[in-house]
Amino acid sequence: MSPPSAGTSLPSPASASGGNGLLWSLAGVAVVLAILQPRAPMDWIGLVDWRTIGALAGLLAITQGVERSGILQTVGQRLLSRITNLRTLGLLLTGGAALLSALVTNDVSLFLLVPMTRVLAAQAHLPLTRLVVLEALAVNAGSALTPIGNPQNLYLWHRSGESFFGFIGMMAPAAAIMLFWVFVACWLLLPRTPITLKPAVSTAPVAPRLLGLSVLLFIGFVIALDRNWLPAGLAVVFGVYLFAHPRVLRGIDWGLLAVFVLMFVDLRQIADLPAITTVLRQWSIADGWRAYLAAIATSQLISNVPATLLLDRHVTDLTALAIGVNVGGFGCVLGSLANLIALRLARVPHGLRDFHCISLPFLLVCAASVAVLL
Repeated sequence: MSPPSAGTSLPSPASASGGNGLLWSLAGVAVVLAILQPRAPMDWIGLVDWRTIGALAGLLAITQGVERSGILQTVGQRLLSRITNLRTLGLLLTGGAALLSALVTNDVSLFLLVPMTRVLAAQAHLPLTRLVVLEALAVNAGSALTPIGNPQNLYLWHRSGESFFGFIGMMAPAAAIMLFWVFVACWLLLPRTPITLKPAVSTAPVAPRLLGLSVLLFIGFVIALDRNWLPAGLAVVFGVYLFAHPRVLRGIDWGLLAVFVLMFVDLRQIADLPAITTVLRQWSIADGWRAYLAAIATSQLISNVPATLLLDRHVTDLTALAIGVNVGGFGCVLGSLANLIALRLARVPHGLRDFHCISLPFLLVCAASVAVLL
């Protein structure tokens, strides 16, 4: 995705997160569900949240434009010239990820920071996977604080009737505990060792016109999303790149878009299975720690946004539900869509395995700690 340079080769999108194994697994589940629950073609299309897919496609294109402009390489070189140890760099990146996620949503913050982290790892000997996993944990924790940090908070904020700052006050204790453990994990997993730079390689010069164009497109696209002008915004982004910089569109990770489409198709059908509905009706999960645990467990299976919509029919304690689905973003990679975005943007081998080695223990510790609030 970044400009080509002598002696530097980047892995293809298919290599992210251990290849397209997740994509083919989701496709297999879709085939099984199609046999068990036949649907008309239009019903399948209706299962997909096309607003989310469109927003993701636009952000992927703009991220590709920023990377191809060469600015990340320049910023990375300057950053590495000022920060000399791994722990400080990790705390800066995770802190920035948490702050941005509370202000501009968790996925947008990953689109800004993960490509930068990948560029830093190309210039110095850094544990890329570990840094990206910590950033994924940080955006899940930071986005839990505000109503606009993630989709499930936005939905529950409108449902709760709380004011903007009232919702923040409701979520602040849980978010503080989550962030505390994120920084503890960063402290433990990233030693205070000097950063060793890799041999310098020639890089493409910064393309200021492409950078400026991408920044303008980003601002316009965010405005379009806010005003519900997604089709027009998407047409402008893809149209401009198609005529001005077609190589940007060729570098988009189309596999990630396919993964998200299949996730909507699979997870929404699984959530509607009669057996799932029956179990939820039989269990006493209306409030308190039962609602909290149900939210965490369900998020591990169908991701925290669908889990929110599913459990909202059965849970009356919106505070427990909100905290539970946010904690549920940790653990399994499916717990939060942000996890998938982080791993695909990082393009690291064995990403899924390494992610779970950190995220699953983190879920256990964080869930137990936050539970004391209930």
